[in-house]
Amino acid sequence: MPSDRLYLYDTTLRDGAQTQGVDFSAEDKRAIAEALDRLGVDYIEGGWPGANPTDDRFFAERLPLKRAQLAAFGMTRRSGRSAANDPGLAATLGAGAPVATLVGKTWDFHVGVALGVSLDENLTMIAESVAHAATRAHEVVFDAEHFFDGWKANRDFALSCLEAAHKAGARWLVLCDTNGGTLPDEIETIVRDAATRVPAAHLGIHCHDDTGNAVANSLAAVRAGARMIQGTLNGLGERCGNANLVTLIPTLVIKMGFETGIGAEGLRRLPQVSHLLDERLNRAPARQAPYVGESAFAHKGGLHASAVEKDPRAYEHVDPALVGNRRHVVVSDQAGRSNLIARFREIGLEVLIDDPRLPRLIDQVKAREAEGYAYDGAEASFELLARRAFGQVPDYFTVRRFRVMDERRFNAQGELVTESEATVTIGIGNVLHHEVAMGNGPVNALDTALRKALGNLYPMLAQVRLVDFKVRILTQSGGTNAVTRVMIESADGQGRRWDTVGVSPNIIDASLDALSDSITWKLMREGVPVAA
Repeated sequence: MPSDRLYLYDTTLRDGAQTQGVDFSAEDKRAIAEALDRLGVDYIEGGWPGANPTDDRFFAERLPLKRAQLAAFGMTRRSGRSAANDPGLAATLGAGAPVATLVGKTWDFHVGVALGVSLDENLTMIAESVAHAATRAHEVVFDAEHFFDGWKANRDFALSCLEAAHKAGARWLVLCDTNGGTLPDEIETIVRDAATRVPAAHLGIHCHDDTGNAVANSLAAVRAGARMIQGTLNGLGERCGNANLVTLIPTLVIKMGFETGIGAEGLRRLPQVSHLLDERLNRAPARQAPYVGESAFAHKGGLHASAVEKDPRAYEHVDPALVGNRRHVVVSDQAGRSNLIARFREIGLEVLIDDPRLPRLIDQVKAREAEGYAYDGAEASFELLARRAFGQVPDYFTVRRFRVMDERRFNAQGELVTESEATVTIGIGNVLHHEVAMGNGPVNALDTALRKALGNLYPMLAQVRLVDFKVRILTQSGGTNAVTRVMIESADGQGRRWDTVGVSPNIIDASLDALSDSITWKLMREGVPVAA
């Protein structure tokens, strides 16, 4: 078995953001980056500084990663400018990330058509840009754009681009199948050839999925010696997407025996991270996704189910528990108890596997997820659900009644405006508290009224704010009567963020459930006693 180390480079936040219909907020990027960091990837590409305000805001936050290194993406210097005076390069290196990833042309066709410079000038641009970046960043990654097409058209020039970057100080030389049209046998041949000119230990691979071969191509590159694998969560990316890291990680670790930064706990966390991305994108997880999909280890009644009941190896290539999934047999659904126990450990809840309350909680989780609750993207709501089952959540308040009204009218300046007003009555013990608040929309008004009613009793809530709000229609055939799921992200003055979920045919009712969970989780986490 191979024993050398592979390095995982995630580009979900940059290359994945180029997916049609995907528009990450800075809050989305932060939540995904934190999940990737906990998972154990080595590098997280945060975006392209200077390209848009969202990426600038993300890098300005200086996210405190514990395991991964943050990478800022950019281009080699432009023709006619020095590396020290190129605005784009300056933005990349000024982002404060320890890793600078620079993309450069390696296909002579692109050099002439897209850049309009000579091949020698392109080599100089690569060398000078990498050398300058090496003085500012802890590591430099050179992304050899269109490398495989370039190798086929002009092998010596494509390899010379790698040599120029390597000699200038690049730690990694990533071979990019930018058009996604190269096949696995070609990938393996070309990567082996590249390793004759630069050390294989410094080679990486970045594959697009235009022929459906991105994962296979990445594995072929690893067999040929590449030791960095770039990809995205769930294969996100422009056109047909990128190599799917969620598929690659267990294949590399379990099937091929490579060492990565992903340990046993990280493997079990894969479904959670995969589903977190889907919830952030407001879309349903792919049921048939390898390893992590709901149907990945599903067996219908008949020959398969009978054989699996006798020995799962009959129709399962790995133990689903290794990747945080579970076996699903239509006639005999497995409980998934060990997965819940693992999640309890993450939130600091110690539960014995033979605790009689555990089966009831498992049934409750299943029932609520069947109703539409998604706890992979709402850890705070999951923690409250679990702790309530064991009597560990104080009864801080009860919403006895609420009302929300919207009024659309012309103001004194003749402008058409819409105003929202929320009225909330909450109970704490036998005492009722009644408040009214205006807001920018019904949910904001409801949030303001709720915290206004609780503010005198729990002053710390003044620092809590709603930072993200997402709605997903769960029963699309229901039209305006459809069931909706609301995901809310909250934050406090210490920079802590947490996610909660609510589900109801009434979007305001679902929002109230998520808001109530958000406030309750904050009070519980701070150890606040119930107000008298």
